Order: sequence, then structure tokens, then C-alpha cells
Amino acid sequence: MVRVGIVGGTGYTGVELLRLLAAHPEAELVAITSRSEAGVPVAELFPNLRGHVDLAFTAPDPDALQDCDVVFFATPNGIAMEMVPELLSRGVRIIDLAADFRLRDPAVWEKWYGVPHACPDILAEAVYGLPEVNRVAIREARLVANPGCYPTAVQLGFLPLLEQGLVDESRLIADSKSGASGAGRKAVVGSLLAEAGESFKAYGVAGHRHQPEIRQGLERVVDKAIGLTFVPHLVPMSRGIHATLYSELTAADVDLQVLFEDRYRDEPFVDVMPAGAMPETRSVRGANVCRLAVHQPLGGRTVVVLSVIDNLVKGASGQAVQNMNIMFGLDETTGLGAIALIP
Repeated sequence: MVRVGIVGGTGYTGVELLRLLAAHPEAELVAITSRSEAGVPVAELFPNLRGHVDLAFTAPDPDALQDCDVVFFATPNGIAMEMVPELLSRGVRIIDLAADFRLRDPAVWEKWYGVPHACPDILAEAVYGLPEVNRVAIREARLVANPGCYPTAVQLGFLPLLEQGLVDESRLIADSKSGASGAGRKAVVGSLLAEAGESFKAYGVAGHRHQPEIRQGLERVVDKAIGLTFVPHLVPMSRGIHATLYSELTAADVDLQVLFEDRYRDEPFVDVMPAGAMPETRSVRGANVCRLAVHQPLGGRTVVVLSVIDNLVKGASGQAVQNMNIMFGLDETTGLGAIALIP
């Protein structure tokens, strides 16, 4: 059994981790921390876990976590980097669901997150946890930086095209929409039902902190700078991301359907849909899967890729469990076989 601890278990990614790990046949939950809820039974805060999780929240303490095989950080940005060096020194492996170790350049981190990085020397060791790209490195990693939700949907959609050099990498467009849970479980006026319901808006148009993460991942593929326009939107639903991705073909007579099917044929959590399909966010609700469809409108040179994920599962906690499975030599799909919820 893999002994698991979670730091920061009161947010949406934390409770999703608990839901997945409580049913995982090879995971044993031994610690769940929260400064604000220390002493409160987990099932009191999250009644869906009654009968499944008997732990109470405790204060975050490296001494209490050192017996874990792996610790997940489901904390706000900037928290994990303060604790990770100590836990690594004690032999604990780490999966961070925040952004603390996603960006390789500490100056880029500071620009987008507003504070200096607490342990820049460890950034070079962190493995970016997108299994469809870094599976081999994830197996041996001590520290995995779990990708962001938007970056997961966008990168999986663009990867086949960029890997084969088929599109103009200087003119990529990602038009992405997310449900309200992407903003986290906190009291924010803009996320209130009366504010966000029956409305639809873009945000972060001048620059969003997921953009450098997406650029970094895609630039590793093409080994050159890319041009990316990334515009996120808030839609009035609780879960889900829909990314509509645009690029321009530089080659003729390419069977894009076959390209995508071949690229993801052996990937257990990427589903390339039949030609002409229009994937819906409800088809991935609660499931650790990215559904993709590729289109070439009117047979022209513009490629449109439709990518949908559940932002809390393949976009966060499910992908984190997928990474844990890889790190500990388990079948990658263990504990992640849930079918999406409809309605």
C-alpha cells in the first residue's frame, strides 16, 4: 500500500483527491491537513465522504507527514515551496497540484505569482506531470509538478500537430472556458451564483498565469519560441473545461484524424473521438479523461481542435493520482476507472 498524506484538504482539489484516494485499492490515507479546520472530522466538512474517510484534519507538520510515501499539496500557490525541501530531505515524494514547481525559470515564476521562489534550486529537479509527455521521467521523480487545468486541455490538443511540425507555431490560439470551481473554494463575489449565473465572460485577456506554463510545455516540443494567444472564460457551471484551439496548417494532404488517433492510441486517458464529433464537458464530468476532436473547416488550412476535461479530475486531482500510480509502479489506471456522470 502507498501511504498518502494531503496538505490542504479543504479546497475543491483536496476533496476530489480524498474522493479518489478513498476508493483507491493501493492507497492508504494517513494524514489530511488544514490549519483552519484542524480537529474537524473530514466527513463533517464533506458529507459525501461519510463512511469512506474516518480521518480528522490536523495542522500541517513535517513530523506528522514524514512516514508518508507521498504527500500531495492541494494548497494555494506559494505554500508547497516552503515545506517541500524539508519533506524531500526526509525521503517523502511530492506531487504538487499548485503552480510552485511548474515553471522552470524562477524569474518567470516571480513575474506571474508576485513573490520570489522559496527554493529555486529544486525547480530543476521537478518533473512536469503530464503523463502523455513525461511518463518515463515521472516514474523516477521525487517531485512532480502537476499541470494546471487549462494547460492540460490546451497542450493535449496541440501536441500532435506540433510534434509533427504541421502547423505554424507562431500563430496558435486557445479559446478556453472553465466552470466556476476552477477559481477554487473561496468566497469571491464574482463566483457567486447571482453574479456568475446566466452570464459568460472572458478574463485574463491581457495575460493569464497559465499562459507561460502552456508556452513552456509546447516550446519543449518544437524547441523554439511559439506565439500563443490564450483567452480564458468563466461559464456558469461547476465543473468542466472546453478549449477550442486554432492553428494554421503548413503542410498539405494530412489526415488529421489518423494523426490524432495514432498519437493517443495507447493513452488510457485521452479519447480521440470520431471524425465530425463535438465533445461535451458533461461527457467527462467526474472522469479522468480528455476527449479530443479535430476538425478542418471547409477543408481549408485552419485546424480546429476541441478539447474537454473535468478541471478537477484530469485537470487536477485525477491527473495527480495518475502520476502517483506511475511513480509507485502501479497500473496507471488504478483507482481512476470512474465513468463520467450524466446528467
